[in-house]
Amino acid sequence: MLLHVLAESGNPETGGINFINLLLPLALVVLIVLMFRKQRTAQKQIQEQRSQMVPGTAVMTNFGLFGTVVSIDEEENKAVLEIAPGTHATVHMQVLTKVVEQTPADGSPASSEVPDDASSLETAGSTTPAETPQETAERLNREDKNKDN
Repeated sequence: MLLHVLAESGNPETGGINFINLLLPLALVVLIVLMFRKQRTAQKQIQEQRSQMVPGTAVMTNFGLFGTVVSIDEEENKAVLEIAPGTHATVHMQVLTKVVEQTPADGSPASSEVPDDASSLETAGSTTPAETPQETAERLNREDKNKDN
């Protein structure tokens, strides 16, 4: 038995402290700390967004539904969204993931004014002047005659 103990103590691989045996637990501790840190920053970001969510704010849910906050019930964790004019949906507060900034692609502020008629709307890329109703009727009559021939 004494020979067995002497044989093991003479082996440098089994005796002393091995660097790999220290590295694995240290790496595990570092991963756990980074995981908790990321979770804390995500919670802080969610709290900041929740503080911005007041009635009238445009939001997006985690399943891609866009709407405007109508009311918020903190006790029940519910929010009422208006997803179309006159259409309301009640959702849980956790699904409200993003506050949507309403700016068009050209960078100008969004306009909520909708004209009563289409006369003030321009067609994208159209450089031809608009035709009068009489010119439109004449053009359509010519097209109809060309189809018949």
